[in-house]
Amino acid sequence: MSAPDTWPPGTGRVVLAETDSTLDEARRRFADLASPLWILALHQSAARGRRGRAWVHPAGNFAANHVAPMQADPRLLALRSFTTSLALHDALVALTGRAEPFALKWPNDVLLNGGKLAGILLETMSRGNRAAGLSIGIGVNLAQAPGAEAVEARALRPVSLLDELGVRVTPEELLDALAPAFAHWEGVLIRDGFAPVRAAWMARAARIGQPVTARFGTHELTGIFETVDAEGQLVLSAGETRHVIAAADIHFGA
Repeated sequence: MSAPDTWPPGTGRVVLAETDSTLDEARRRFADLASPLWILALHQSAARGRRGRAWVHPAGNFAANHVAPMQADPRLLALRSFTTSLALHDALVALTGRAEPFALKWPNDVLLNGGKLAGILLETMSRGNRAAGLSIGIGVNLAQAPGAEAVEARALRPVSLLDELGVRVTPEELLDALAPAFAHWEGVLIRDGFAPVRAAWMARAARIGQPVTARFGTHELTGIFETVDAEGQLVLSAGETRHVIAAADIHFGA
C-alpha cells in the first residue's frame, strides 16, 4: 500500500504483517538508517511496554514505531513523549470527529473517557557508545482492549476506540493520520522549542489541579498535579512543598 499524499516527505513507511516487536524491529533497522522511518506491525509476537512489561496486541489494534537518527539537540529527546501524544491526540480527533473524550496523561498515555487508550515508549538508539537516535513505540487499542487481569493493580482501565465510541479505524488509517501530525509537532519543537508544545499539551491534560500519586518503585508521593514545568517534569504540590518529578508511574486519586 502506497503512502497518502499527506505523508511527510523524506519519511519512510513500512507495514509488516508480523514481527516480534516494533521496538526490536526498529533497533535492527537503525544501524543502516539515514532518515526517519515509520514501522507498523499488524501483529506482534513479543510486544512490550514500559520497563519491559508485556503489551497485549489483539487483532486490529495499532502497534507502530517511529525511529530516526538524531536530528536536533539531544536534550530534546525526552520531550518527544509530549509531541507524540499531541500528534496521536490530533490524529484521533481527526479520525473520529470528536475531541471531548480524549485527554493526555503525564508522561506518555492517551486517555479516552478516562480509560487508557494508548501508550508511548521512548528508547534511545546508540551507535558505538553515543546516543545517535530515538525510537518511539506507540500502541493504541483501536479494536479491542485487554482485560483488567492483563494490567497491573491501580492502573487505569484499558479501553478501545471501537467499544467506547463505536468508531472503527484500521491501523493503516491511524498511521496515515498520525505521521503528518507527528511531523507537525516535531517541527514545532525543533523550530520554536518546548514552550508551545507544553502549552498545547497542558490544554489537553487530564487531572490538572486534582490529586495524583507518583510511584517510584516501592516509594509513593501523593499531592495535587499542579503543572508540567519548562523541562517537561511534573510538579506535584503536597502541603507547603512542591515536588518536581522527572520520571514516575502516575496513578489518579489520593
